[in-house]
Amino acid sequence: MNKMILDALKKIETDDNVKILYACEAGSRAWGFPSKASDYDVRFIYVHPADYYLSIDLVGVGKKRDVIELPINDLLDISGWELTKALKLFRKSHPPLLEWLRSSIVYYEAFSTIDQMNMLSESIFAPSSCLYHYLNMANKNFREFLQADHVKIKK
Repeated sequence: MNKMILDALKKIETDDNVKILYACEAGSRAWGFPSKASDYDVRFIYVHPADYYLSIDLVGVGKKRDVIELPINDLLDISGWELTKALKLFRKSHPPLLEWLRSSIVYYEAFSTIDQMNMLSESIFAPSSCLYHYLNMANKNFREFLQADHVKIKK
């Protein structure tokens, strides 16, 4: 499976003309409780070539796209964030990003970007941001999934 994931990441680099800095597992596998039906939730951080950042031309409506998402299939769910987006979320102590940085399953890492982010994380960490994120997630899950007669074990 690792080879399939690394091949998919290399294809993204070629197809999207980006350099992946870091790729990890972000789902149930990273948390240590995959089921037989679990897919691989691969998340990555990437950068564009320098000329992308120096361009004044915008892509799409209003801004350049800062996310790469592959179509999800039964086995793979792969998506990533451009480094600027990741850093903006990092300074807000965005919990999913912090989970990526601490993932127990790292598929790929280039350069020292993630090491530097991990070193900085303790000095910028805002527990209240995480608290509100998880509280809102719990409220949403309670409203949408936990009120039914039958609740999926995953929820």
